[in-house]
Amino acid sequence: MTIAPETAPARRAVAVKEPKAPKETFSYSSDDIKRMLPHRWPMLMIDRAYDVVPGVSGRGIKSVSVNEPFFAGHYPDHSIMPGVMIVEAMAQLVAVVYVAELLESDNAGTGDPSASVGYLGSISSMKFSRLVVPGDQLQLEAKLGQKLGGLRSVSVRATVGTELAAAGSLIVTTERKG
Repeated sequence: MTIAPETAPARRAVAVKEPKAPKETFSYSSDDIKRMLPHRWPMLMIDRAYDVVPGVSGRGIKSVSVNEPFFAGHYPDHSIMPGVMIVEAMAQLVAVVYVAELLESDNAGTGDPSASVGYLGSISSMKFSRLVVPGDQLQLEAKLGQKLGGLRSVSVRATVGTELAAAGSLIVTTERKG
């Protein structure tokens, strides 16, 4: 009598995905931002950008000063940063994130990077939760979403400390036309 050796069940090869290396992050000073954006005072609404993953996401700071020109009329006896200016600060962070993709790529051109900054196309589901006043430091966040031709969807947030000041979605153009 012959006893057959036990055979192990056949094992299927499983492809193991290697974890993606974390993308490199960048920080940009106010002078860097002036080279990246076409905006100038009084419309330059972002002081610093950090944790920028080019083309993906980033964080920024807007230090709110009593010397901002809009406080003269909004409101003279109770200074409040206008919601549209908060949205503009978030939109400028978005521009930094996508210009950073051009600057930090292996084939970065030598032209003016601010020429690639497009326009704000739409604001959706924007909710304002807290007044922003002189002395506040507005912390901004932007996460770029899918591209839709020459448009890009973006999720944005602004906080002061741990309090949410504003959050919503933007659509931006990814190029500027004449």
